[in-house]
Amino acid sequence: MSTEPSPQRVSPPLSPISLRQAWPALAGLSAVFLFEMLDNSLLNVALPTIGRDLRASTTGLQWVTGAYSTAFGGLMLLFGAVADRFGRRRVMLVGLVLLAVASLSTGLVSTTEQLIAVRTAMGIAAAMTTPGTMALAFRMFDTDDLRVRALTVISTAGLVGLAIGPTVGGLALAVAPWQALLLANAPIALIAFVGIRSGVGADARHELHREPIDVAGAVLGTAVVSGALVTPTLAVELGAASGATWATAAATVAAAVAFVLRERTARFPLLDLALIARPLVASGLAFKAASGLAVAGLSYLSTLLLQFGWGWPPALAAVGMLPQVAVLIASGRLVGPFVHRIGLSRAAAVSASAVVGGLAVFTAFGRFGYGGVALALVLVAAGMRVIGVVAGNDVLRGLPEDRTSIGAALVDTSSELATGIGIAATGSILAALLTGSIATTPWTGTRLAQFESGVTVAGGALTAVSAALVVFAIIRSRRVVEQVG
Repeated sequence: MSTEPSPQRVSPPLSPISLRQAWPALAGLSAVFLFEMLDNSLLNVALPTIGRDLRASTTGLQWVTGAYSTAFGGLMLLFGAVADRFGRRRVMLVGLVLLAVASLSTGLVSTTEQLIAVRTAMGIAAAMTTPGTMALAFRMFDTDDLRVRALTVISTAGLVGLAIGPTVGGLALAVAPWQALLLANAPIALIAFVGIRSGVGADARHELHREPIDVAGAVLGTAVVSGALVTPTLAVELGAASGATWATAAATVAAAVAFVLRERTARFPLLDLALIARPLVASGLAFKAASGLAVAGLSYLSTLLLQFGWGWPPALAAVGMLPQVAVLIASGRLVGPFVHRIGLSRAAAVSASAVVGGLAVFTAFGRFGYGGVALALVLVAAGMRVIGVVAGNDVLRGLPEDRTSIGAALVDTSSELATGIGIAATGSILAALLTGSIATTPWTGTRLAQFESGVTVAGGALTAVSAALVVFAIIRSRRVVEQVG
């Protein structure tokens, strides 16, 4: 009889049973989301200063922001697949190092082209880190209640950054060069790195897969998303009838067809299309897309109405947006109890309907005074606060453990695409119905009437499409209830 001791079974690390136990990780993940939301708001404030300092052209300034968005949106699916294969924590830490290096290199920028290169690197870093925020938060906890609460904490950090970004950026530019705003990303990246490195464990082997990366699918997927983001920009800048716009749109459609064919026939596809058809995944993505369309339309139209239609100065227009900011920040503590009370599926349906309802209220009553605008902003903000957490959680719940990063990337990609399409559609409708340049042509009573008609048509069109997506999502989510029952 053997006297050797039997090997001990090593138990996997226990998941946190409270948010307090996971505070280092939550701090790190919150810092990642803070970077995503704060970065663009700071940059937008600094664009006029950057343009004067670097003597940038209008197109150059456009690509300072466009390079980041295109790299970010175009590479999310690829890095989501890479993270599911090599480790979400590992990919995020590498992305944070890249973010810190790119941010620090801003101090050496002396030309527009150099700044575009830096912004491209930051977009790549964002694609490596942002989807991982949701995936890691989801993986850390075992219950939906804790997952929703964790995602609420993380999203609050980002929304606070979005709210205070323009004010902080404006004050900073009064005493510091514009480079300081982008250099601020370096300490944020350091905080995120330390929190995630110390608070998040390495991915378990069973939560990853070892299938080879679908390189052809990755290239086609990047081309599709990049084209979908660039085409609306070209439509707004060059006009919907421009040859460049049509050529880019045609190339995007061709890439989309090739991507679908590739993913349906590849042995190891980048994105298993059957996963998107799952009820929870399909409904979550549809809810997110509907909200993205409505938010983009309201943000764009309300800004134009306040500043061009009503002649409000930028400072007063910023004050006019405060109801939305106040609701986004103050409602954080209510998200968890609300979701717990009515359930995840109903919370998703109610919150998405509130966002679409806000756009409908603005479309119908915004022209009659600020009261309609304020009510629309409150409805949209309240819905955004919930749907941003619940829809992503639903998508990840509907996927296998080894596909959560690609799922998080899908959520962010659907939001990016919906925002781009919403702004492009709104701009194209207004351009078709409004004579002359919206910024330089004098505003008369007739012109204001044209603009209000354009707002009605554009807002109504986006409301109809968003509402259709919400109905589709509700129908798909009911299939989950029926299967469980």
